[in-house]
Amino acid sequence: MPELLSVNHGTARHIEGYKPLTGIIKTPVQSAVIDRMGLSGDAVCDRKHHGGVDQAVYVYFADDYQYWADQLGRSIEPGWFGDNLTISGVEGRSVAIGDRFAMGPVELEVTYHRTPCMTFAALMGDPMWVKKFHRAGRPGAYCRVLTPGTVEPGMDVIYTPFAGERITVSELMALDVVKQIDPAFMRRALTTPIREKTRFKFEDKLASLF
Repeated sequence: MPELLSVNHGTARHIEGYKPLTGIIKTPVQSAVIDRMGLSGDAVCDRKHHGGVDQAVYVYFADDYQYWADQLGRSIEPGWFGDNLTISGVEGRSVAIGDRFAMGPVELEVTYHRTPCMTFAALMGDPMWVKKFHRAGRPGAYCRVLTPGTVEPGMDVIYTPFAGERITVSELMALDVVKQIDPAFMRRALTTPIREKTRFKFEDKLASLF
């Protein structure tokens, strides 16, 4: 059964040699309260691209961490990629918009993928990291909070795949570099509970076709 391996919380800090404050540096904690905006007290410094009700919690997966450990030749601890929750027993690349994760009283719904940025590259100490992460197609999942509550490591996770169109986080991530998105794909995506920012973008693009 899937398991909540780690709960990770961050404060606003500087990465050495990188000027902007960031909340990407997460430390495992024994428990955390999750409300509709995410983990209570967790730092979100760049609110243009992170946080909000549609990106309240960032989840990364144990199989994806293992992939990167193999690629980099070193172990990577949960939370190192800025994830709030680290989950085992779920194939990260197959997670799709609308999939749900329930742990104790908390229920999350997948809304979008993580897009790598220069802050992430600074954390990894690799100027090519954005391209490497994007090519791997293992972005993890942003989630909205359907039911708030308290979580702690070791909880069982009930994973419920979305019953409608399967738009995976990996599939969406690949479109970050595509200028002309297939209208049929956008129509499919609009049948899912995708984040509102992308919903408006797709609706505007489709409306401009007529």
